[in-house]
Amino acid sequence: MAYTTIDDPSAHFQTAIWNGTGSALSVVFDGNSDLQPDMVWVKNRTLASDHRLTDSVRGTSAHSVPNGTDAEDSSSTALTAFNSDGFSVGNEQSYSRNTDTHVGWGWKESAAAGFDIVSFTTSGDDENFSHSLGVIPELIVLKPRASSGNWIVCGNFSGTTFGNKYMTLNTTDASQSDGSYSNPTSSQFSTSNNISPDSTHMAYLFRSVQGFSKIGFYKGNGQASNGPFVYLGFRPAFVLTKQIDGADDWRIFDNKRSSSGSNPVDKHIYPYSNGAEASSSTSSVPDGFDFLSNGFKVRQASGGINANNKSFLYMAFAESPIVNSNGIPNNAR
Repeated sequence: MAYTTIDDPSAHFQTAIWNGTGSALSVVFDGNSDLQPDMVWVKNRTLASDHRLTDSVRGTSAHSVPNGTDAEDSSSTALTAFNSDGFSVGNEQSYSRNTDTHVGWGWKESAAAGFDIVSFTTSGDDENFSHSLGVIPELIVLKPRASSGNWIVCGNFSGTTFGNKYMTLNTTDASQSDGSYSNPTSSQFSTSNNISPDSTHMAYLFRSVQGFSKIGFYKGNGQASNGPFVYLGFRPAFVLTKQIDGADDWRIFDNKRSSSGSNPVDKHIYPYSNGAEASSSTSSVPDGFDFLSNGFKVRQASGGINANNKSFLYMAFAESPIVNSNGIPNNAR
């Protein structure tokens, strides 16, 4: 059985939905555990507005825009505090535009939960930098802080269709070759001269943790009625996907946003775009993903999550492990 070492995933990751008021407010996570996040990614669902990403290493005054290449910005009216049970935001439209709905994803930095945040300075040549995961990271996101540059997505993908390649989170581009990013170790990761030289950067490092998180690949088959099933070992709370063979969308799905309130999970957000939340469904043909007790099943015929014979990268985080550390199974969604 797929026993987990993390019985309550909400201690390490949660999603929050809130309505903006045009004023500062506090967002409270509603999971089983109080979560004081170390990284918060926020998006206005209603309006075309930039994504915002803030972390505890840089502090609340600094934020970056995942859908852009600009250097990090600072603001006193953006995310203003990491609280013991959530976070506080100011009155900017990305965080609290009056009557708009917003979504925020929060992660706790923890080697046990497979997430590390690193700030580092590079000359632009191929270099190695230390991390604190204690094991080999499977996915790494890199972004310059003080200068413009792409969000590089790379990792330990040797021996896969994504080996010796990277993608850019802020574009729909297919994967590109650069072996400089490959083969991170349990204590270090590599950079490339593709990133901005003589500049401070952020690195967000992830690894799979049984029963809590999973990074991997699946092959699309173009079938809506019988799309691929991806086994995770947990009921997902969050899934990020991207086709690696060609230009196509990055998409984020989560367990708080769907047209029906249950399966299929059709509402998604594009990390590379400032566009409002989108939906894969029509009134007669709902599609997207089914979030199941042990993974997710694709319910879309083609396009951004199930193009026939195309490979897709995914990163998923748990709502509940299929079997907890005491051997007790969870329920289907």
